[in-house]
Amino acid sequence: MVRPKKKLGQHFLRDDSIANRIAGYLDPQIPQVLEIGPGTGVLTRHILEQPSFDLKVIEIDNESVEYLTTRFPELHGRILHDDFLRTDMTRLFHPADVIQVIGNFPYNISSQILFRVLEHKDLVKQVTGMFQQEVAARIASPPGSRVYGILSVLLQAWYDIDYLFTVDETVFFPPPKVKSGVIRLRRNGVKSLECNEDLFVRVVKTTFNQRRKTIRNSIRGLARTGLQTPSPLLDLRPEQCSVDQFVELTRLVDDNSPEIS
Repeated sequence: MVRPKKKLGQHFLRDDSIANRIAGYLDPQIPQVLEIGPGTGVLTRHILEQPSFDLKVIEIDNESVEYLTTRFPELHGRILHDDFLRTDMTRLFHPADVIQVIGNFPYNISSQILFRVLEHKDLVKQVTGMFQQEVAARIASPPGSRVYGILSVLLQAWYDIDYLFTVDETVFFPPPKVKSGVIRLRRNGVKSLECNEDLFVRVVKTTFNQRRKTIRNSIRGLARTGLQTPSPLLDLRPEQCSVDQFVELTRLVDDNSPEIS
């Protein structure tokens, strides 16, 4: 078998102990597992060693698909040659299923992968993945941190997030220029944010895209009739606000902008 070549944004993990450690964070109560971008199957092998899991893998690269098909005949019919970012996950799993996602995610699309997960948040109950350390730290960071941002708020609204451990550059081929971080997202009990959820996303993105401004100034354009209702939250900057406070801000904007509700 010829190993697939490294693609843009992809660094193959070559440390077996780290792959085993990542696989160990899978939730045994969620048997359906989707691995994104398995590459050479270093992580795949450790998942297959746990017979309680029903594993599917999705891989866009032709060479990797051929390699995985040969190396793991037990995955016959469960290797999906497709782009995860364009895949309708409701076609892959029964509507009554819940799944967990795992992977050593390519740096260049890792944020897009998580936004896609958010679109299927009622299906995806857990995500365990390796990211560029800066991205992993941002996702897991609490309010008040300088790296707290859009992805932090949107994911923490629906998932409890743990930063698990840091991975050194030397365990990859080719080695990246930065360290990696492994995080775990577990679906929380939130069924609804109790606000206009589309507007919530707009408020979060608008405020962080103007993060040097106070919230009063950054969301002025969203409140069509002006911000008539006083609130101490308006004097904060976005990195100071929790998910609950962003929900409160969304209600405030909504009250002053009935036409965009």
